[in-house]
Amino acid sequence: MVRALRCRELIDGTARHANMASHTAVIHDVLSSHCEEASGLWLTRARLIDAPHVTLFELQRHDERIAAHLDGVSVAGAAGLDACRRLLEEPDAGVLFLLAVRTLEDEPSRLQSLLDIAKSAPAFRAGVLAGFGWAEPGRLRGVVANLLGSPDPLHRLFGVAACSMHRVDPAIAAPQEEADASVRARLFRAAGELGQQGMLPVCARSADEDAEVQFWATWSAVLLGAGENALAKLAGIGFEGGARQAQALQLALQAANPDHGHALLQANAAEPERLRIRIKGAGCIGNPRYVPWLISQMSDDKLTRLAGESFSLITGLDLSRAPFERMPPENFESGPTEDPEDDNVAMDEDDDLPWPVQSEVQKWWDKNGARFTTGVRHFMGAPPSRAHCIEVLKNSYQRQRIAAAYHLCLLNPGTPLFEWRAPAGRQQRALAQLS
Repeated sequence: MVRALRCRELIDGTARHANMASHTAVIHDVLSSHCEEASGLWLTRARLIDAPHVTLFELQRHDERIAAHLDGVSVAGAAGLDACRRLLEEPDAGVLFLLAVRTLEDEPSRLQSLLDIAKSAPAFRAGVLAGFGWAEPGRLRGVVANLLGSPDPLHRLFGVAACSMHRVDPAIAAPQEEADASVRARLFRAAGELGQQGMLPVCARSADEDAEVQFWATWSAVLLGAGENALAKLAGIGFEGGARQAQALQLALQAANPDHGHALLQANAAEPERLRIRIKGAGCIGNPRYVPWLISQMSDDKLTRLAGESFSLITGLDLSRAPFERMPPENFESGPTEDPEDDNVAMDEDDDLPWPVQSEVQKWWDKNGARFTTGVRHFMGAPPSRAHCIEVLKNSYQRQRIAAAYHLCLLNPGTPLFEWRAPAGRQQRALAQLS
């Protein structure tokens, strides 16, 4: 549309000054709309990448909308960058994502000013990092090399993260030799994401005083095929709680054999207040022995959706299809309430999960349960295999795709972790190569 307006102005040599001003105003309005839509859509995307109801196809449609608005800004050249920068009056992570993409593609010499803004808040850093992940690899050549060689720890952090997101070895200092804890943590994380088995002994031996560094070292050690000591350490991080609880428990329980995983749950989550952990853990372990118990939990409205998710993770049954899904119960409150005195503003972590019809799920299990072997891990309806996990990555929901990516590494330690956060088109190309 921007190009069309410019062409019309050039062709109509008799246009009056008032019309020219009007066209300019329209161009500015269109650019502002492109910028606001691109940044807002990225904020939505940040929630979609680990959502329980979004497939790769749906993510691709969303990404195409983002790309269309980014193109609308790009064709405007310098005017487009100016429109992006005007959003810095009220910045958020989406604005920083937009600026990072456009700066990397159109004006990489001004990247420093963007990185200076990113220093001011973790959310801003997340937006800029997402821009590095979105950009095509060719746009990063030279830029990332300069970041990796910088004396500024934040620059090195961005360089390592950019390499890891594109599954390229940053080839800089060993993690234990890095002075800055945030860069050290990102280097340890990269070792697991890149499948660097030569780093396994370093990751497994790590006893870093920084909790974030230690988490990523242990996470990578397990992903790279470490033994029970690293697995027990990762499970311990998960059972202690904290920001990394969900990530630690998921990988630890997927990596443990079903009997060991069951023992971990019995020893660390037997208390009634840890019932949600047991339900989640059952899905990660994948032993069909849990299925009747999971179905019984579906009678509790506070647990039914979570139990349904674990049931699906084991059996592969999509509970969002008829006749397995019901409407939410009347007067059920999910997430923040309308009460201004209520300090709890957290979203319900079960949002977007289907409400299972317990009786229909039981009927399905009565008919199909005999084909599931107790004691054998099942994932999405079958024991994990490379071919099965690739099918899940192609066709299932994001949370299930994350589990499939983990299983691919655990099946063959040293396999790079599939990047489920990458632009969907790039994921499609990667999956075509895996098949």
